[in-house]
Amino acid sequence: LALWILGLAVPVTASYIIAAVITAPAMIKLGVPDYAAHMFIFYYAVLSEVSPPTALSPFAAAAITGGNPYKTTMMAWKYTLPAFLVPFMFTLHPDGVGLLLKGPWMNIVWTTFTAMIGLVALAAGLTGWLIRKTTLIEQALLIIAGLVLVYPGWLEDLIGFGLFAFVLILHKVHQQAPLSSGP
Repeated sequence: LALWILGLAVPVTASYIIAAVITAPAMIKLGVPDYAAHMFIFYYAVLSEVSPPTALSPFAAAAITGGNPYKTTMMAWKYTLPAFLVPFMFTLHPDGVGLLLKGPWMNIVWTTFTAMIGLVALAAGLTGWLIRKTTLIEQALLIIAGLVLVYPGWLEDLIGFGLFAFVLILHKVHQQAPLSSGP
């Protein structure tokens, strides 16, 4: 929350420096490794460029292209929304630091893979497209799968992969049959 508020008023670099002095010590005191706390702060300082209400990057893009700045901001925010969860992935659970290439290599590979699938599922659920346009039930299942997969843990991974696989199977079953080219 502090980083979002800082991002409203100052550029990325200044936002990081101020937050590193104010919030990093608090996060470290809560048990977050120092490198993860600083990466969290840096990540959110960068994301402040696309988050409403100021959203400097989408407003600049809209000005260049002649588009509606508010629609551009909301589309940019919708597409980057899954990215807002990534810093929580490596700060809330000890296995999450695998995303920062810390720990045993199997943990790094597995955590990165589950995070990737989780973000794909979450993005597909939020945008309404996976292989084809999704139904509301498929969207809900994808969002749940994405949220569950971004939290490291074997039970969460099984549930998330199961939901994601179920939606993929639904897409394959409901896929239109190819048109025949003649008799």
